[in-house]
Amino acid sequence: MVNEKETVKEEQTTKDIGTGDKPKATTLIDDANTAAERLEKANERMAELIRQQQDLQATITLSGRAEMTEPEKPKEEDPVEYVKRALKGELLKK
Repeated sequence: MVNEKETVKEEQTTKDIGTGDKPKATTLIDDANTAAERLEKANERMAELIRQQQDLQATITLSGRAEMTEPEKPKEEDPVEYVKRALKGELLKK
């Protein structure tokens, strides 16, 4: 009977040996390194997108579409204004 209890105690102690502070610290460092790598990749991607946006903006500016506004709409005049212009003779001047 004594042998069975000793065997159980030995199994329990061997299971507890694997967990300690060092593996957790290593895991935190690995997590930080992984996060740093992801951040570097994201920064590289962002820099590429900024370059593409700058190229696109330069193309738009050089093509003359950058300052393009809507064409001026002709002013609609009411019938009273039209009659006044007709009486003054301004209709034929256009």
